[in-house]
Amino acid sequence: MPYIEKKVEKLYYSIGEVAKMFNVNTSLIRFWEKEFDVIKPKKNKKGNRFFTKKDIDNFHLIYHLVKERGMTLNGAKKKLKENKEETTENFEIIKSLTDIKKLLLDIKDSL
Repeated sequence: MPYIEKKVEKLYYSIGEVAKMFNVNTSLIRFWEKEFDVIKPKKNKKGNRFFTKKDIDNFHLIYHLVKERGMTLNGAKKKLKENKEETTENFEIIKSLTDIKKLLLDIKDSL
């Protein structure tokens, strides 16, 4: 039986790692943390922020609404408060379609 290596996923991410994921400054991460109540990082005694996978998913959603769809911060807050489930479902669909498009383009390039 062959050994299958599992993908290791971190439990917590530092603010620098989160900023790098989205290619933004750490100040924007701190600002969004204050603006959106869905982001609640854990803090150690020194005050360092540690973000969970749920926080990262919320950042993805906020990033999509603000940076990709061009919504204002107030508009994004309102959308998340009114119907977060529908917004999350729509974002997941868009993410899946983007992955499919990337896969198809890779296949096209390899032909």
